[in-house]
Amino acid sequence: MLNASTRLGASSEALMKILRTAPDLRTGPDLRAILEILAERRAMDLSDLTPAEQAELIAARTAQLLPSVPQLAEALQAAGDEGRQLIVKFGIDPTAADVHVGHAVPMIIASRFQRMGHRVVFIIGDITAKIGDPTGRTADRPPLTDEDIQHNLATYRQQVTPFFDFERADFRFNSEWLAPITLPQFIGVLEKLPLSVSLQREDFRTRLAEGSGLSMAELVYSVVMALDSVEITADIELGGLDQLLNMQMCRRVMENSGQKAEIIIATGLIEGTDGTGAKMSKSKGNYVGLAFEPKDVFGKLMSAADRLLPDYLRTLTELLDPEIELLLELMASRELHPMGVKTLLAAEMTSTIHGLDAAEEARAGFTAQFSQKRYSDTPDVPQIDVSEHGTSTVGELFVKVAGLVPSQNQLRRTASGGGLRLVSETPDGGQETVTLTEADANTAAAEVFAANSSVVERDGARNFLRCGRALIELR
Repeated sequence: MLNASTRLGASSEALMKILRTAPDLRTGPDLRAILEILAERRAMDLSDLTPAEQAELIAARTAQLLPSVPQLAEALQAAGDEGRQLIVKFGIDPTAADVHVGHAVPMIIASRFQRMGHRVVFIIGDITAKIGDPTGRTADRPPLTDEDIQHNLATYRQQVTPFFDFERADFRFNSEWLAPITLPQFIGVLEKLPLSVSLQREDFRTRLAEGSGLSMAELVYSVVMALDSVEITADIELGGLDQLLNMQMCRRVMENSGQKAEIIIATGLIEGTDGTGAKMSKSKGNYVGLAFEPKDVFGKLMSAADRLLPDYLRTLTELLDPEIELLLELMASRELHPMGVKTLLAAEMTSTIHGLDAAEEARAGFTAQFSQKRYSDTPDVPQIDVSEHGTSTVGELFVKVAGLVPSQNQLRRTASGGGLRLVSETPDGGQETVTLTEADANTAAAEVFAANSSVVERDGARNFLRCGRALIELR
């Protein structure tokens, strides 16, 4: 339990008091009060915690910490005694244009180090991206061009800014030191590393056995990545658990270079919002992007599988373990509605990325659309003119015209499950809903309108099509 005399301890006491008395977190002043406390916490100076408390705060969100938590505490203590900052390394390869909340997990820990007074070095791997991290891959990937990398880099800094104060962090590209490296220098690094170190990796052995291809560039990826640690003399490196073997190579190369090996902090991989067990990734569509609009961040997290709630609270928020345990206890005893706890999660992540007011607006819009069922009160619903697009099928309106559903196949699956609907609302509060079939999905919108004229042509009616959580208004 944190000492109440510390800033974080006092913050936790105030938050726990609200949780014990809050009747409902789906709306109202209690939700706003908690969000304000967490917003203050994201910027809170943590230097008044002891090194042991700081190490435990970091370890609480870590899947694996090497060599140990006590050694992290010793490093923090030594840095304080010497009056120096620890160098905390976090790197990301720009292999795609979007950063998602799965990447935010180690960034939240990096922010904590920053607020403890240490220096975060955020490394963009514009050289390592050309190789492509081979971890977990079943085949070699097509190399990225310089144009691909520059395109992906365009908004990286903007996307990660909610998690960093760049006045107290460095934003660097590893081409600064990797591009000028000479062949003799690189051979000098490689000759100290036995090949068996790389070939012990199960993913490499599997690919070689299956004949799916493993390039020499991929084989030395972790060595190239290790040169980043050597260049900045990293004290600590942050990364996902899938990076553990790569980070262990960084320790080895640092020792071979006469440096003290960095401390490894590996965070667990975030499961995707669909709850299938697959990790969060853009390719599976089960991710929440840091570039998403507020309503999309909020809505995506509200639609996440319920069983993910405890893990998401621990990894994506600044809530402390005792606070999360209390939330889950109150939810289990029905003293707090489960949707209230999920609302807190969605609002907190939206607030982190876009601010408190944007989170409140997203919550209100979501409530109007999916709780009160009055679509007429929902802000920013795409409007489509039937006279202009009436020959397009209902499916095409969602997939091609509005771009809200990724494919016709997904739309047909939603329709087969009863999730494709025509909803008509009148000014007096009346609402009629018609469930559309797969055949309707392939029918021109004007024909669907005509077939339901008694519903859609009522005086003052506003008419909506809903596919799952996607919503458009037809005019």
